[in-house]
Amino acid sequence: MIRKHSITLHGHRTSFSLEQEFWDELQAIAIERQIPLATLVAEIDEKRDPRTNLSSAARLHVLARLKAALRH
Repeated sequence: MIRKHSITLHGHRTSFSLEQEFWDELQAIAIERQIPLATLVAEIDEKRDPRTNLSSAARLHVLARLKAALRH
């Protein structure tokens, strides 16, 4: 199920929608890296293609991390 999540990026509140599984993976990545979830989402936001929305960028980030883990 898709759920809206609110976060502060660069001093502004924003929201994006993700399935719970992707949200859980983002939290796991942040814990693994020992950074706040907001910091991780800010990094994803800064690196995303401006034509891609934040929800899609977050999903692609999770996918990339999982694919990289499978290669090792």
